[in-house]
Amino acid sequence: MPDGPIIASRAETAVDNVSREERPENKPPVVRAVRRAVTSGFGMWTRISAREARRMNWIPRVEPYIGYGTTDFSRLICRTTYAPQGQDSRPARPGIRQAFMVPAGRVRVTVSIDNVPVLTMQVGSTQVFDPRDESRERSGQSIFSDSQGYLDLLIERRLEPGVHDVEYSVANRRPVHTQLVIIPSETPLGIISDVDDTIMVTDVPRLWSAIFNMLFRDPNRRRAVEGMPAFYQRIRRTLPDAPFFYLSTSPWNVESSIRHLIRANGYPQGPLLLRDFDPRPKTFIPSGVQHKLEFAEQLMSDFPNMRFILLGDDGQSDPTTYAQIAQRYPGRVAAIGIRQVTSRVTVPRRVPDIDVPVFYGPTGSNLMSTMLPYIERLAKESAKERARDGAAGSAAA
Repeated sequence: MPDGPIIASRAETAVDNVSREERPENKPPVVRAVRRAVTSGFGMWTRISAREARRMNWIPRVEPYIGYGTTDFSRLICRTTYAPQGQDSRPARPGIRQAFMVPAGRVRVTVSIDNVPVLTMQVGSTQVFDPRDESRERSGQSIFSDSQGYLDLLIERRLEPGVHDVEYSVANRRPVHTQLVIIPSETPLGIISDVDDTIMVTDVPRLWSAIFNMLFRDPNRRRAVEGMPAFYQRIRRTLPDAPFFYLSTSPWNVESSIRHLIRANGYPQGPLLLRDFDPRPKTFIPSGVQHKLEFAEQLMSDFPNMRFILLGDDGQSDPTTYAQIAQRYPGRVAAIGIRQVTSRVTVPRRVPDIDVPVFYGPTGSNLMSTMLPYIERLAKESAKERARDGAAGSAAA
């Protein structure tokens, strides 16, 4: 990493770019009124719960999430929440105990990457620099989380491919660490995977079962979908350089439970892209389809030279959502894999007709038997293409 501080700015993502139809001012008056009431009620709960947390002498801590990026830019995401003193890290607990974490808004956070300080932040078009504090041994400078405790930063620094260490710290807490995964810009293939009922048994088609699993089941007893860990491990061996991105309609509050299942079952590590639990001012509470489209489009924008393998299930709207992605980005979707979970509940939903290979199977073993040969062929074609590009580059030099 080059010497000198790292420049960071607030990330402007697809989530921030609200479509004309979703703008509050373009909604019917009744919808606007209901949304204002819910947003105001949630804001009141946030203020009251934060006041009570402070009254109990709880203090802010950082919930770190795995970041990602290319060699030219990267994104760091974390959240500040209130917790009892001495509880610096959050253990995996049933979702009901995580769903109502108290956000600590406007908290000063110190960030560094591989011990190099992150120095700046950006508010609108004005860049604000924190003063250097030479008295600190590690002179990571501070920035502030937003009103709900979220911090989403765009890092403008060329980093080497691989895994980097990110350190977050707030006052009166020990620093916490997470990973920043830097992916080479020329990486040909990546994997976007759903979580609920694709890698983790959630039972979304049965509403009450899904609610129980998310809110009350012990994370240590959450089950992986049969055969999926082995299937994902084979994909990792076949495409060793391919990054894995996990999308879920679950809120960020349950990130630690999902991360626990990923680690415990040997799934390839990768960034989790979840959604806000709170109603946001711009688009209120995004639907599952909207959430997945937003982040899939963000990844398409972040990695313009990468093709993606999409993995999901037919328990929600993954088939039609993935078809929309393939239609919006011709040539960018290499294959789609759908785990069939609804055959015992209703007629299975199939992907609408698109010019992309689609594979189905009720278990990871079924998908592996049909889809893996195609992925292996993609890997060979990508290797040949990269070899040709390397030879052409050498000849031009």
